[in-house]
Amino acid sequence: MLEVRGLRKSFDGQEVLRGVDLRVNRGDVVAILGSSGSGKTTLLRCLNFLERSDGGEMRFDGTWFQMARMSKQDIAQLRAKTAFVFQDYNLFRNKTALQNVALGLTVARRMPKREAQALGRQLLAKVGLADRAEHYPSQLSGGQQQRVAIARALATNPEILYFDEPTSALDPERTGEVLAVMRELAEEGRTMLVVTHELGFARQAASQAIFLEGGEVVEAGPARAFFDHPQQGRTQAFLRGIQPVG
Repeated sequence: MLEVRGLRKSFDGQEVLRGVDLRVNRGDVVAILGSSGSGKTTLLRCLNFLERSDGGEMRFDGTWFQMARMSKQDIAQLRAKTAFVFQDYNLFRNKTALQNVALGLTVARRMPKREAQALGRQLLAKVGLADRAEHYPSQLSGGQQQRVAIARALATNPEILYFDEPTSALDPERTGEVLAVMRELAEEGRTMLVVTHELGFARQAASQAIFLEGGEVVEAGPARAFFDHPQQGRTQAFLRGIQPVG
């Protein structure tokens, strides 16, 4: 479904991604792990062309692209098949939860307003917010705002969902609310790439795991083997350092 070879990205002459390879099959939930500054978020943003990479090639749905030279039209067509959930929610503050979910459908997809709002209400119900449709972001908790953002991402029925540290700004209770929704999506067979520091979620929900350091893939493979029997010493040290003892 998605394959990337030799992805490179630099900022101000500093190489942040150093030839990253990645392969994602339909229905995979890929946990992208690593310390701060390892290149996780940059990788995700390059995959959805929020950042333009310096090199590498991508195969999406059977078609190969040179990532540094993709046209605006190709990028738009690819983005129409994906959705991105940001760590800071990225909601319109002057619009209700329902309006935030429906806006992309009425503007980008030209769906009739009544139809878009009906779908928006269904998706808000799906993420446990049926009673918050008319609330503005300022009236919602961080976890509720993130669930609105997930409903908005689902509205276009994307082939791939990208999550960039979706719980990093949340307290433990709100984190649990968001992760429960994400687990449900994983169980439905949604294809998801998740940059996360939530190792419990990654162990339970991910089918694949990737550990990045210094912009390079140190270790990648099936999630169960990755967590139970990591092969690289650096991966072992990373997992020991962030998992609770006992």
